[in-house]
Amino acid sequence: MGCFGFLKTMMVAFNGIIFLAGAAILGVGIWVKVDSGSILGFLGKIEGAPEELSQILNVGYLLIAIGALLLVIGFLGCCGAVRESKCMLLLFFIIVLVVFIAEVAGAVVILVFRPLADELFAKVGTAAVQNIKKDYGKNADVTGLWDTTMSALKCCGFYNASDFVGSPYYNDKNKQYPPECCPGTNSSCNQTQADSATTITGCFPKIKQLVEDNTVVIVGVALGIAALEICAMAVSMILFCRIKSGSG
Repeated sequence: MGCFGFLKTMMVAFNGIIFLAGAAILGVGIWVKVDSGSILGFLGKIEGAPEELSQILNVGYLLIAIGALLLVIGFLGCCGAVRESKCMLLLFFIIVLVVFIAEVAGAVVILVFRPLADELFAKVGTAAVQNIKKDYGKNADVTGLWDTTMSALKCCGFYNASDFVGSPYYNDKNKQYPPECCPGTNSSCNQTQADSATTITGCFPKIKQLVEDNTVVIVGVALGIAALEICAMAVSMILFCRIKSGSG
């Protein structure tokens, strides 16, 4: 197998993975939009939630768009290499270049508008705490969602156990906190037990800490994706030039 054949094989393999990833992301996006009981749909119904949250709730459409785009990129890359189509390879290069530029622009926007994101999270936190105080222990859907979230993330409330003070659950249980706020127990606990549970933090601080702890990994993955995109563009142009010159 010569250099040209090796590049074709790598192009097909790489874009085959992209195609499968696109199909998976597209499926998740469709599921998010169809599943009316998903957390995104629940967040959209939180009373007092900031208007900006509605943009985040469009993540289902975003996943569908990303999945469809990856399907197109994977298809063009695979078929362009197999059929040695200059048109497909050139279109593949243009789309990947546009995606790369959009990613760079998005990274810049995130860095510039980081304070606005913090402000949005603060508004979401206020709405979430109000939601707990109003409906936790009274609304089955709200209670079940928070219980599932806290069990999965090993956290308590949005910020901490005090979020439950004044909630229907807290009042009905004689000022007791949910079991998730009390490690090592399977039942509600009082203020003293919850205060001693130093290992249990709020769900928002827990998620924020997970992101901060894995910042290096996230940055590494982002740089790796950028490197792969650059390599894909380079390979597509090499194949394009070889096919155009007729030396393949």
